[in-house]
Amino acid sequence: MESVSDTREVAGSGREQTGDTAGAAAAAGQAAGQATKHAGGRRPGETRTREAILTAARVCFAERGFDATSLRRIAETAGVDQSLVHHFYGTKENLFLQALELPGKIEEAITAAAQGGLDGIGERVVRAHLSVWDDVSSRPALMTMVRSAAIHRAAAARLRETATGILARALGGVITGEDAMLRTSMVATQLVGLAMMRYVAHLEPLASADTDTVARHYGRAVQAIVTDRD
Repeated sequence: MESVSDTREVAGSGREQTGDTAGAAAAAGQAAGQATKHAGGRRPGETRTREAILTAARVCFAERGFDATSLRRIAETAGVDQSLVHHFYGTKENLFLQALELPGKIEEAITAAAQGGLDGIGERVVRAHLSVWDDVSSRPALMTMVRSAAIHRAAAARLRETATGILARALGGVITGEDAMLRTSMVATQLVGLAMMRYVAHLEPLASADTDTVARHYGRAVQAIVTDRD
């Protein structure tokens, strides 16, 4: 298990990270294996360890939430000494805030779905939303945000930013009128609710339904909100 001194001595050694679960080990290991030297001079070993800790934190927060996740567990999942978690991130609160950073692919996917006119936009938006959640590289951050929003202010703020910021920018050209923000927030409610029940609560048969079926049925609800101009 790495310590602060180990990181400095074996920078670039490429040691594989391990974790408590197969999913966490794979995610942390992938981060550890893709390290590159930062322009500011940080050595590859330090970058690899920092990324492995952040990846492990996202996995742990997504599975257990903020309160039930300890720095010790994050360190074990990342395969490093707990002192390294403090070294790179300081407190659990700060690490949690870093874990809430959402990948840019979310806005890119929704923006792309909004292209092509109003016909079928509901299904395209739902399909884009599901594609981001199905991506193993982005799901932990999303699950951390959704699971923690009810009990953690920072997560709730990030969720609101996703709803009123990312979606508003992506759909601003198609949802218009005096009630545009209201309808945008209603689309956000539909999408967050879908993600909560499909990926967090695992409500069957929704959780195991194929993407085409979910997008076809759920897209009708989103379509109605987007195109309603009465």
